[in-house]
Amino acid sequence: MTTFVDRVELHVAAGNGGHGCASVHREKFKPLGGPDGGNGGRGGDVSLVVDQSVTTLLEYHHSPHRKATNGKPGEGGNRAGKDGQDLVLYVPDGTVVLDKKGNVLADLVGHGTTYVAAQGGRGGLGNAALSSARRKAPGFALLGEPGDLQDIVLELKTVADVALVGYPSAGKSSLISVLSAAKPKIADYPFTTLVPNLGVVTAGSTVYTIADVPGLIPGASQGRGLGLEFLRHVERCSVLVHVLDTATLESDRDPVTDLDVIEEELKQYGGLDDRPRVVVLNKIDIPDGQDLADMIRPDLEERGYRVFEVSAVARTGLKELSFALADIVAKARAAKPKEEATRIVIRPKAVDDAGFTVTYDEQEDVYRVRGEKPERWVRQTDFNNDEAVGYLADRLNRLGVEDELMKAGARAGDGVAIGSEENAVVFDWEPTLMAGAEMLGRRGEDHRLEAPRPAAQRRRDRDAARDDADREYDEFNPF
Repeated sequence: MTTFVDRVELHVAAGNGGHGCASVHREKFKPLGGPDGGNGGRGGDVSLVVDQSVTTLLEYHHSPHRKATNGKPGEGGNRAGKDGQDLVLYVPDGTVVLDKKGNVLADLVGHGTTYVAAQGGRGGLGNAALSSARRKAPGFALLGEPGDLQDIVLELKTVADVALVGYPSAGKSSLISVLSAAKPKIADYPFTTLVPNLGVVTAGSTVYTIADVPGLIPGASQGRGLGLEFLRHVERCSVLVHVLDTATLESDRDPVTDLDVIEEELKQYGGLDDRPRVVVLNKIDIPDGQDLADMIRPDLEERGYRVFEVSAVARTGLKELSFALADIVAKARAAKPKEEATRIVIRPKAVDDAGFTVTYDEQEDVYRVRGEKPERWVRQTDFNNDEAVGYLADRLNRLGVEDELMKAGARAGDGVAIGSEENAVVFDWEPTLMAGAEMLGRRGEDHRLEAPRPAAQRRRDRDAARDDADREYDEFNPF
């Protein structure tokens, strides 16, 4: 049964925003008390959060479809809908988020690091929020926006300071078990280790992590064995440790050739040329192993490698190795640039930025309008409500879409598409000199909602009118 998964494809869906409510307040003696429709709630986000207690992506391998809850619709009485609940997915430290094309979206390192994988849709405005001096009783509300749908790939790259690499059965698991408190599976056959093991080592005042990378054989970088699956786990390390078997029972192998083969696979994988290398000659407790180590050590040192002779079984040479690795790790940490304080970058829009574009699509024979605002407004519009469609026309006209269509050469009857090719709203364009409310005479206005003049004001107006009439009479009848 699979217990370790370091790569999964995840399908996440944020919650949809709740629809706004179109409602009119009613009570005794107030048949039309004004609009009181509440706003819809926001849809829930889907977020990835690093948790140190999580070590595998196994949970998402079994259930790759995750969805946040939707926002609730608004209600009458100015009651806003409840926001959808955010969905938090906990991932291991070192998880990389990619899109389907392999582009890196986020690199999650450090406990608590958060990435919003899918953003919830906005809630629609109710007719109370849409009312104004010109539109006192809107008979419509805005729809909630749909939440984001994302297909992402999660890859786990172990966050370790030291990576142990070498042939199967070279003794990597045995070495990590005596250097740290890790308890990996150890047996006398190849490919005993099927998943990377991680351990914590303390050497003096330095504490560092060490991981073994299983399954490296010739052709690993092209997919042979298990190497391609786990080579990504060495990318974050500060030092590579070649564990060479000096007591191998295979006649066609020797430690120097093993080193050359593994180095070639690391070169083919790429991105690891700058990491310092250390060579560990393991199993010197066996007489033939010690003899072979004495033979090849001068050759390795001539190549520039720092060589350590150890025995994981007899526990010899481990202290020197542990402190040497701690020294390399400490130097690598000191050489890393310090993280700068977060800076806020303000990018003001250009003066001539209209917020949308109008282009002619020859293949579809339509004028295509693209922009954040027009596309969002279309998603929020209930096209079964004529007043809502008129409101959309007013907004587009105020934004300048109609003027840009005229400049682009659009004529009456031409097709206009707002949005991408997959999700576009297409209609036949009819240019107007006045749009919406101006053409229809203040759409959404209900004169019955206008408050009557107070009695004192009516008397003052009547007396003023009488005074004006008397003045005119006196001017024309001086006698």
